[in-house]
Amino acid sequence: MALPAEDTTLEEGKKPWEITSAERAIFSIIVMTGAFMAILDTTVVDVIVPKLTGPLATDMYGVQWIITSYMVAAAIALLITEYLIKRFGAKAIFLGGVALFTAASFFCGISDSLEEIIIFRIIQGIGEALIMVTSHIMIFSYFPPQKQGLAMGIFGLGVSFAPALGPTIGGYLTEYYNWRMVFFINVPVGLLLVLAGLIYLPKESMFQRLRFNFVSFVLLSFATIALLIMLSRGQQLGWFNSIEISVLLFCTLIGFALYALSEINSKERLIDFSLFKNSAFANGMMIYFFILGFSMYQYFYLLPVYYEHIKMLPTLDAGIAVFAFAVFIGFFSPIAGMVADRIGAKKTVAIATLFYVTTSMLFLPTLNYYTPLYQAMLLTIPFGIGMGLFFAPVTVMVLQNAPAHKGELAIVLMDYFRFVGGSFGTALATNNMEYFKNMHFLRMQEQQNVEFLHDFLQNMQDAFGVSMAQIEAIFGNYEAFMSYNYGFYNTFMHAGYWGILGSLFVVLLFVKNPFRKEAV
Repeated sequence: MALPAEDTTLEEGKKPWEITSAERAIFSIIVMTGAFMAILDTTVVDVIVPKLTGPLATDMYGVQWIITSYMVAAAIALLITEYLIKRFGAKAIFLGGVALFTAASFFCGISDSLEEIIIFRIIQGIGEALIMVTSHIMIFSYFPPQKQGLAMGIFGLGVSFAPALGPTIGGYLTEYYNWRMVFFINVPVGLLLVLAGLIYLPKESMFQRLRFNFVSFVLLSFATIALLIMLSRGQQLGWFNSIEISVLLFCTLIGFALYALSEINSKERLIDFSLFKNSAFANGMMIYFFILGFSMYQYFYLLPVYYEHIKMLPTLDAGIAVFAFAVFIGFFSPIAGMVADRIGAKKTVAIATLFYVTTSMLFLPTLNYYTPLYQAMLLTIPFGIGMGLFFAPVTVMVLQNAPAHKGELAIVLMDYFRFVGGSFGTALATNNMEYFKNMHFLRMQEQQNVEFLHDFLQNMQDAFGVSMAQIEAIFGNYEAFMSYNYGFYNTFMHAGYWGILGSLFVVLLFVKNPFRKEAV
C-alpha cells in the first residue's frame, strides 16, 4: 500500500501522522477550509454567470468563458502539481495555491471587463489545482494508516458538500449584496488561511529533485485544452455540425496521440501508467470517472436548474432547496470513511454505489413541475446520502492500491479524471436537456388535434379579448415549458445510466485475478 506521505518526514524526524489529536484537528481544519473554499467557488460562480451579461457588456456565450477558462487552467495545472510537490513540499505548494487563489479572487471582484475577469479566473483555476491536490495529500498524511478511511471521509466534506452548498451561498450573496461579493468573500478567508498555515502547518524535511518532462506536459495540455473547449462550446455551436468543433476534436485526438508517442520514447515520463497494471486501481479510477464525473456532476448541474427553471424558485430559494440534500452529503462522508476502515474499502464502495444508483434512478426522475417543493426536497435526501457514502471509500481504495511512492500521482490523476469527467457530465446534461426538450415539444405537436386546438385557442381569444397571435404565443410558451418539464425525466434517467455503467467496474473489483496480488 502506498500513501502520499509514506516517503515524507517532518522537520522533527517524525511521520506526518505522529502528532497529537489537537494538532491533527488544527491541521485538518486549515487544510479542509482551503479545499472547501476552492471547490465552493466553482458552483458559487456558476450561479452568478447569467447575471454578468449586463455588467460585463457581453452575452451568455461570452460569460461562459468565465467558467471555461477556469476549467482549462485547473486541468492543466494539475499535470505539473506532482512535480511541484516533490520539489518544494506539499505545505509550500498548498499555501502558494491559497495565496494565488485569494489574489485572483480579489482581482476578479474588481474587474470591469470580460477580458480582465477571464485572465484572473485562469489564475484562480491554477490556484484551485494546487490547493486540491496538496490538501488531499496533507489530510491523508495527518491520519495513521489504519484511519485512512476517516481521513477521506473528512476530506469528502469539502469535495462533495461544497458543490451542493454553492448555489445557496451564491444566491444569497447575489440577491442581498452584489455579484462581486462572490469573489470578495474569498479574500479574508484566504488571508487567514495563509497566516494560519504559516504558523501551524508542519513543514516536510525531505524533497526529491525530479526531471520534468516538458514536451509531454505541453502535448497533454494541448489535448486537454482542446477537449475541454470542445465540451464547453459543443452545445452552443451544434457539436459536429460546426467546423470549429470538428477542428477541436482533431486537435484533441492528435494531441493525445503525440503525447502517447512522447511518453513511449521518454525516460522521464510525465505520468507513470504502471499504476493501471493494478486492476483495483484501474477499476477505482473508472468508478471515480464515470460515477462522480459523468453521473454525479450531471445532477449537481441539473438540480439547481430544475428548482430555478421548472419550480421557478428565486436563486436563493433554489439554493436552499439544494442544501436539503447537501447536508446529508456532509453528514455521511465521515461515516463512510469509518465504515471503510472497519469492513474494507471495496465493500464500502459496493454499498455506496448500490445506494447511489438505486436512489438516483428511482427518486430523481419523478421530479417535475407538479411535485410539491417539500416532496422534491425529501426525494433528494436519499440521493445525498448515496453521494456522501461514495467519495471516501473509492479514494481510499485507489490510494491503497497505488504502487510505492506514487500516492501524489494517484491523487493528481483522480483530480484530473474528476475534472475531465465532470466536464463531460455537464456537457452531456446540457445536450440531453436540449434534445429531450425538443423531442417532447415535437411529440406534443404531433399528437394535437388541429381542429380541437383551433377551437380552444378561439375560445381563449374570446375570453381574454386579445389577438390570436398573442394567444398562440402564450400557448407556444406553455408547450415549450411543458416539454422542458417532461425532458427532465429523460435527462435524470440518462445521468443515472452513467452511474450504472460505473457500477460495472465495481463488479470487476470482486472478480478474482489469479496473477496479481492486490490490496483488499
